Amino acid sequence: MHSFAEQLIGKGRTLAGLGGGLFLLILGPLAGMGQDAFSHFIGLTNFASFTQTTNAEGSAVWLSPVLKSPAPWNELIVSWNADAPAGTWLKIEARASLPSHPTKFYVMGLWTRDNLPFPRASVPGQRDADGDVRVDTLSLQGLASGAQVRITLGGTHGGVPRLKFLGLAGCNTNLTPVARPPHPAAWGKIIPTPERSQQSYPGGSGWCSPTSLSMVLARWGAVANRPEWLLDAPATAAGVFDHGFYHPTGNWSFNTAFAGSLPGLRAYVTRLADLTELEDWIAAGIPVILSARYDLLQDGRPPDLNGHLTVCRGFTENGDVVINDPWTDPRVESIRHIYKRANVLKAWDTSHHTVYLVYPEHWPVPVDRLGHW
Repeated sequence: MHSFAEQLIGKGRTLAGLGGGLFLLILGPLAGMGQDAFSHFIGLTNFASFTQTTNAEGSAVWLSPVLKSPAPWNELIVSWNADAPAGTWLKIEARASLPSHPTKFYVMGLWTRDNLPFPRASVPGQRDADGDVRVDTLSLQGLASGAQVRITLGGTHGGVPRLKFLGLAGCNTNLTPVARPPHPAAWGKIIPTPERSQQSYPGGSGWCSPTSLSMVLARWGAVANRPEWLLDAPATAAGVFDHGFYHPTGNWSFNTAFAGSLPGLRAYVTRLADLTELEDWIAAGIPVILSARYDLLQDGRPPDLNGHLTVCRGFTENGDVVINDPWTDPRVESIRHIYKRANVLKAWDTSHHTVYLVYPEHWPVPVDRLGHW
């Protein structure tokens, strides 16, 4: 039910897909080296600045320029959205710019839409003196000033994927963001979102992430009249399955890659500063998937160090959080919960405020004041 990356918190394309220009989604100023600079996001939609080569196997290799960070980071999560026909695949790698040297390229994922010609998988065993990849997160020993991404695009019978979007979420986990005043326009707003329980499906005990994602996909499928987005939890779990991870449906990047492979959807992983930014998304009519520990969401639950994914769909009139919790047994209680604001923040802190943002590509998003999306 939980992402391995969350458990470790606190411990020790074709060339035709190239567009014109490099687009950096850094829409709001960060507060220099202050506490609000704990997280930042870079989003790329056009890739003309990438170097293009062909490897010995005949696959296309795209190498980004060094993408400078507005603030130093020690964790990096890479997201991607690609149109990936059957038999096509991507290898996503990243290296960090440390003060004295660049790191090696770490493999952030071997990804296919359909598990052909190889199984979709994260890659363990990459640890060195600079850092390690913990399933979906590059974790460094020191602070980096930037990153470089290398993407290999290949496929069978001449087919290759088309990269639509690339996102880099950097975070300095040594910092705690400063809480800002709430956004009361979101208080009392509850977004209609289908309610689903992972406990309703055989083998669904580990499906908190794909069940949450399926709820959001169903929300958008109904709003946009896109039946191809109306996927149930089993179909979503199959689409995010990570053959390299012992919690195979909990890979953050694979969940958003699956959603973003659906035509017309944008999906990525990032980290928000506070509940105020979460309220901004609810005010814009966009439910948000939160990584927040289950035991901390409600008083009296037994300790559980695992991570958990839920759907934030709104806020009560007094600012508490309305959440569809997929771990709910629907025979006992409603999947829709009201969790205390302070409890949600405490539970969300354990993932450094990780979220999945999933929405139609042309849906208006809130103003990005801090550079987090």
